[in-house]
Amino acid sequence: MKTISLWLLVLALAAGGAPVRAQDAATQQQIDKLSGQLQDIIDAEATQSKRLDSMEREISDLRDKVNTPAVNDSASNEDLKKLADKVREIDQKQQDDKELILGKIEELGRIVAAAPTHVHNKPVAAPKDTPDETTPEATEPQKGHEYQIQAGDSLSAIIKAFHEKGVKVTLSQVLKANPGLNANTLYVGKTIFIPDAAAK
Repeated sequence: MKTISLWLLVLALAAGGAPVRAQDAATQQQIDKLSGQLQDIIDAEATQSKRLDSMEREISDLRDKVNTPAVNDSASNEDLKKLADKVREIDQKQQDDKELILGKIEELGRIVAAAPTHVHNKPVAAPKDTPDETTPEATEPQKGHEYQIQAGDSLSAIIKAFHEKGVKVTLSQVLKANPGLNANTLYVGKTIFIPDAAAK
């Protein structure tokens, strides 16, 4: 139980502290749902732990009765067997709950890891791949930000993440600033340029 609580605490801190800026409403909703399910499982496990402690005390009392001289209210071997079966059943249920919690934690970790989080704040000059000598951009580099594509990224999610940071940019502006970039085929690790007219 302590190990599971520690994992939940670590995940909660990581999810709260990490700049997960590109999660859309559906992803946040899924995370909230998983968090609620995890809390329900933890509460159920705590209740079962109390029941297990109570049954263990009952078994201990019954063993004491069995070891004392025979009296009319002594527990039978059948009573002990039934209690032992109940304890084993609860123990198995606790084990199943722990595995379920770990599975939910892994699923939550995958959702958080899939969201784009590596937004670079440092303004940089636009790439000089294809300068057009007839346009103003050729004499004055465009300002903006570099972004390294992560697993699960899409251009719309990246643009949304920059919108949340106050960078008003459109899909067409991103495509224009990155000649040869295909919106439907993004390569993990590739750095793209996000133009920002407000950058200084």
